[in-house]
Amino acid sequence: MVSQRELLLDAAIDLLGSRGTRALTHRAVDQAAAMPLGSASNYFRTREALLCGITERLEKRENADWETLNRTPTPRTIDELVDAMANFVVRAVQADRTRTLARYALSLEAQTMPALQENMRSGHPRLTEWAARLLSNVGAERASARILVDYLDGVILHQLVYPTPDFDPRSALDQVVRALRGTVVS
Repeated sequence: MVSQRELLLDAAIDLLGSRGTRALTHRAVDQAAAMPLGSASNYFRTREALLCGITERLEKRENADWETLNRTPTPRTIDELVDAMANFVVRAVQADRTRTLARYALSLEAQTMPALQENMRSGHPRLTEWAARLLSNVGAERASARILVDYLDGVILHQLVYPTPDFDPRSALDQVVRALRGTVVS
């Protein structure tokens, strides 16, 4: 069962991802969650506390997504890896668009809030380790995972800002993965 705190945070994620940081107020979160005024401020006294709470909730929801992903068969070929990564990117910019936009908004806010920045750092090593395992399964160096993660981050951000209706990241991902593995095909 979802707690009141989680309901507030889910509403805050949706608000942040759909309307941006300027729209994120305690009052707006209360309204979006259909809860009495003052509910969000009872759980999160400051804006920074609210933003840190959002980060923690995003991490929890993303961990659940990782668990689901980890139950699927591990890609053993470059084609399987490219398909898996492409599905990840497409999901981030389509089905999880609001959540992804919320994460990017938090990244910008974190530049002026050390506690939020520290809170956000926890997810990146997990993503990099996941990419390292996937790359090593297809014969690429684990050390190249950071390059792949940075590329994924960039392609996701680009698609969020400049969406294209026929978006398919497979071709470019194929080139990146092959280059990381050292088997570039022209």
